[in-house]
Amino acid sequence: QVQLVESGGGLVQAGESLRLPCAASGGNFNAMGWYRQAPGKRRELVETITTGGTTKYLDSVKGRFTVSRGSAANTIDLQMNDLEPGDTAVYYCVASFRAGAATAAFRDGAMWWDYWGQGTQVSVST
Repeated sequence: QVQLVESGGGLVQAGESLRLPCAASGGNFNAMGWYRQAPGKRRELVETITTGGTTKYLDSVKGRFTVSRGSAANTIDLQMNDLEPGDTAVYYCVASFRAGAATAAFRDGAMWWDYWGQGTQVSVST
């Protein structure tokens, strides 16, 4: 049974940092990533990472967010620095078995992801 477990959300002030770990079990995934959805806004893909470590980011988080592979298989960490109020959202970890998902999802949307986590709240105050 596949399961994605997220943690690390919380309330911080603008300019501070948070780290969001995600651990996936039940399979060896070709790609993992993070989505976010703020109240009243569309869901957006924040970043992706392949098994080989290739990463891709949403333009608004480039230079502030960094995703990396964890020491255990099928784990990733999203390091979020210099957080802004606009980063406030529920963040969801996603995983895909399909080759090409890490890039195609930015073009084609959520259809590329096979599994979703429950989400973790990130709130950034001014």
